[in-house]
Amino acid sequence: MVVIRITLDVLPEKQLEVAQTLLSMIEPSGKETGCLSYSIFCDIEDKNRFSMLGEWETRGDLDQHFMSHRFGALLGTKALLDHPMQIQIHTVSKSEGIEAIESVRRNSIN
Repeated sequence: MVVIRITLDVLPEKQLEVAQTLLSMIEPSGKETGCLSYSIFCDIEDKNRFSMLGEWETRGDLDQHFMSHRFGALLGTKALLDHPMQIQIHTVSKSEGIEAIESVRRNSIN
């Protein structure tokens, strides 16, 4: 699995425009081949900071997303940002769920 996180610090007067661009990406991107999840978040302490989080089956699937018009629209928002967007791509070789937390908590009590 591949996870991408993009953080955007938006100019205050462009917040609505960027929010609309991001919202328009959620549903179609989520239907792309290999997309496991695609979400946009707004920072509760700074309404001008957005994070996009996507999970993809393979790097090839993510690369296909990078070539889409939708992703091009996201890159086109750079003139509306206070700082350059921060992009992090993580390749995940192992995932764990609640059972990992329960195991740690159970073992720390003993």
